[in-house]
Amino acid sequence: MGSVGLTLAWGNRISPVAAQGVRRVDAPEIEEPNRATDTVREDAALAAGCLAGDMCAYERLYQLQGARMKNLARNLLGSPTDAEDAVQETFLKIQRGIKGFRGQSSFVTWTFRILVNTCHDMRRSRMRRKEQAPDNSEAAPPPEPRAPGAHPCLRMALERALITLTPQQREVFLMYEVEGFHHAEIAALLEISETASKNTLFQAKKNLRSMLEPPRSAEAGGAR
Repeated sequence: MGSVGLTLAWGNRISPVAAQGVRRVDAPEIEEPNRATDTVREDAALAAGCLAGDMCAYERLYQLQGARMKNLARNLLGSPTDAEDAVQETFLKIQRGIKGFRGQSSFVTWTFRILVNTCHDMRRSRMRRKEQAPDNSEAAPPPEPRAPGAHPCLRMALERALITLTPQQREVFLMYEVEGFHHAEIAALLEISETASKNTLFQAKKNLRSMLEPPRSAEAGGAR
């Protein structure tokens, strides 16, 4: 599975100007009459094919969702290598556990829920390794710079601010603002309510705004 680029600094959704207010920026969508119906049919066909053990269905799932899965995993894990591993592990889990799919959510949503849980497991495993590492162990290499087109200072400020969020705030923010998931999808992925997703996003934006906006006292002093 080849690597797929990602924009942590949200070059495809959040510009440096919008980052100050941290709000969602979506391109206008042109709805086609049968788009929703086609999506449901495609989802059902993928589920049926995977349940039947058809490898072409798995390949189609990867063609449709692979890039988005890697983007999400890379944002959650902070490493393109870990993201590749997470997506590969997710497809293995889908193959092993496909009989457990009951159709209570869309097949794609079920797939992404496995991906998110896989990322959680990898993150916990990484934390355990850090705790067990000897004090004289070499420092971990710095994360690979992302969104090279973004101003370095802005990217660093955004990354530092994201780290201070709670895990759920960071996940909801990244899923909604970066990956474009709707609150209903996020609720299904994280197994929370839509209200909880909205409230978490609001709090995440509030926290980011307080860290990214310049102090008012400094602004007032500069105006004199």
